[in-house]
Amino acid sequence: MRGRLPAVAAVLGVVLTGCGVPPTGVVEAGGPASGLTSGARLYFASAGGLRAVPVGDREIRDLAAVVKLLLLGPPPGGRAGGLTSYVELPGFSATGTGTRVTLHLDGPYAGTGRDQGTGQLVCTLARAQSVLVPGVRTDDVEVVLRPAEDAPLGPYRCAEFLDR
Repeated sequence: MRGRLPAVAAVLGVVLTGCGVPPTGVVEAGGPASGLTSGARLYFASAGGLRAVPVGDREIRDLAAVVKLLLLGPPPGGRAGGLTSYVELPGFSATGTGTRVTLHLDGPYAGTGRDQGTGQLVCTLARAQSVLVPGVRTDDVEVVLRPAEDAPLGPYRCAEFLDR
């Protein structure tokens, strides 16, 4: 048996390494893989905190467009699943540069700055900015709310409102 062991090992070595597939190097195939977290999302309130809902096939071209979508409320399936919206806004405009976003309000803001409605706005705007500006991560975006008549609220980051 001892004489056969080296022969068996040699045969196995040839069989396992000689399968006929030549080795390949790194194959360049574009950018890194992206999964379920790509694309814009709207954040809605639930009993368990904020929940992200993908915008689907709607193209987001600017920050104001994503706020308008948020103001429509959750989709029917989301409402049935307990999602709601606490966002109420007067007229508004939204601007963003790099990791900074400002939501300019035409009137007073009804939220406290630490409520789920504010979290909905902050997380939705942060996510949209990260989609619109290559290289910007949602976690790095700071959002400021600027009511027309009151002091600005923020800057806030989305993480401040998640898992509360």
